[in-house]
Amino acid sequence: MSFTTWFTFFLAAWVIAISPGSGAVLSMSHGLSYGVKKASGTIIGLQAGLLLILAIAGAGVGSILMASEMAFNAVKTIGAIYLIYLGISQWRAKVVAAADTDLAPAQAVLPSWRKRFLIGFLTNATNPKGIIFMVAVLPQFISQSAPLLPQLLILGATMCFVDLVVMHSYAFAASAMQKYFRDPALLQKQNRFFGGILMAIGAALFFVKRNPAA
Repeated sequence: MSFTTWFTFFLAAWVIAISPGSGAVLSMSHGLSYGVKKASGTIIGLQAGLLLILAIAGAGVGSILMASEMAFNAVKTIGAIYLIYLGISQWRAKVVAAADTDLAPAQAVLPSWRKRFLIGFLTNATNPKGIIFMVAVLPQFISQSAPLLPQLLILGATMCFVDLVVMHSYAFAASAMQKYFRDPALLQKQNRFFGGILMAIGAALFFVKRNPAA
């Protein structure tokens, strides 16, 4: 892989990562609810989901999903239902008020690290738009004359590095607003706002179409 090819992918990875999506919404939601440090578990889960999609595309399974309408629709439906479920859970999430002597804001009840990781992982792993991106875009950066695995490792590391920076930036920006959410009622409204967005993204996935020519 030439430096020019890698750098082009590096720039593309920034554009894709910064573009609003379910991962960005989840990072902001958890950053605001739990703080940027605790949101790291969620963000690491997002990267694990990205790596799974990368492996699927690299193994050629992604092409099968794109070629088979039944397989693609199955993945799409699972992803859509999961995001809607996640949005409903966020909408209904409980919040606890800080003690009167504590200047900390109200906080959402913190899920375990394992659950935060799993939420992030499933959010990306069940996203058919991610599969479309990998299958349609990734081959353009793969050299047929060089071994596949080293190239996938380089692209995967690049993609995860960029996404880690961007998602932590989203979480940090959101966590900076925690001090404005001392009232549990405001935090509840925040939960419903992000929950509504996740449900909307999930509903929009039902309208994602595969490209038979991919």
